[in-house]
Amino acid sequence: MRWALVKVSLAVTAMVVVAFAVPLGLVIREMARDRAFSNAEREAAAVAPALSITTDRDQLERVVASAGSDAGISVHLPAGGNGGADIGRRRATDEDIAAVRAMGRASTTEVQGGSTLLQPVALSSGEIAVVEVYVPESEVTNGVGTAWAVLAAVGAALIVGSVAVADRLGVRMVQPAQRLAEGAHELGEGKLGARVPEEGPKELRLAAVAFNSMADQVVQLLANERELAADLSHRLRTPLTVLRLNAASLGDGPAADQTRFAVEQLEREVDTIIRTARDARPRTAAAGPGAGCDAAEVVRERMGFWSALAEDEGRKWRVAGADRPVRIPVARADLAAALDALLGNVFRHTAEGTAFAVDLHNGEDAVIVLVSDAGPGIPDPEAAMARGRGSGSDGSTGLGLDIVRRLAESTGGDVRIGSSVLGGTEVRIWIQLDGRAPERRRGHRGSVRRRRGPRLISSANRPRSLP
Repeated sequence: MRWALVKVSLAVTAMVVVAFAVPLGLVIREMARDRAFSNAEREAAAVAPALSITTDRDQLERVVASAGSDAGISVHLPAGGNGGADIGRRRATDEDIAAVRAMGRASTTEVQGGSTLLQPVALSSGEIAVVEVYVPESEVTNGVGTAWAVLAAVGAALIVGSVAVADRLGVRMVQPAQRLAEGAHELGEGKLGARVPEEGPKELRLAAVAFNSMADQVVQLLANERELAADLSHRLRTPLTVLRLNAASLGDGPAADQTRFAVEQLEREVDTIIRTARDARPRTAAAGPGAGCDAAEVVRERMGFWSALAEDEGRKWRVAGADRPVRIPVARADLAAALDALLGNVFRHTAEGTAFAVDLHNGEDAVIVLVSDAGPGIPDPEAAMARGRGSGSDGSTGLGLDIVRRLAESTGGDVRIGSSVLGGTEVRIWIQLDGRAPERRRGHRGSVRRRRGPRLISSANRPRSLP
């Protein structure tokens, strides 16, 4: 906006200066010309009375010498045949002199080095003599260059002054807008204390007031949400305590150990949620260079945890594509939570003995994680993705899929629910590696899909059991 105002002011002022300076410069040149020829007419008028009295050459030479320079004034007498007699230096042609005698009025003509004024004068004999006054070009343009230079300097000063004024006005308008943009950027980065000074033009002051009010409301809403999350998480301590006591009485055995380990892990997660919710600092910073995790390692670890429960329920399972490192720009804990949410849904919403699989596909610009099962499927995927609604079955709130969706969207990816080759549900997590928005990379999915190959029943992808 600042430079736009400067450009507009520069263009308008330049047009005004040109509109006034050019005609004024032309007027000054014409005035200088008129002044030079007015002087020439006065010199010619000084010679005319003598011509009306006498045509004696000696007397006329003295008159010409007294009226001006011999090199500038000459008299052309009609006596003596063609061309007559001349006193002084002739510059005009015979045709110009004859034309002035015939017309009987003064005339100007261009000659080498300037112009001449030809003034007819009636003699006592009734004939016409012509007084020639030479006007050099330097006299015609005397003072014009200086006047034009002054006009140019005044015009340049006006342009510079208008640009400076426009720049100051632009700064006064732009600075509040810049502060508003910086405040919005800081608030978007999680700096909840960002506020904007309420100054500048009226419209920007109102915008600053609205921004500060919005920021206060955001801080209040986040505080309320943190308190609510902490309170809800704290309510889980009582049933967790009962579970821990019951798990302690289970005795020895793999199932009892796994139960106690799960209860301890659940207690740690609840404690982490409470501490995070009580912490007023938002965790919105972007992952720095080198951040992220090995998706293959996380998949193997979580499948190792869920495989024991799968064996107890008689479920067939397999892992594909996790035999080599796959780096993704996602925190290890976030990916583990997303996998636990999806695998927990498989165990919660499918019957015992239902097979499931996890496939990991590494592409040039994205990584795909597929969690498939052979259950009844999800009749309404859009409802299942809605936070707080779930699929409609008991124990389904949609919060698990919301965790998965937010993980994928944090990288510019997305989550899709479809039908798997096992006959049940397939949840596809698209994790973008280059951070582009989903709309821009949907035309490039083929580079990843071509690498998928047969998924669940191919012998090339034989399930890799974990101990």
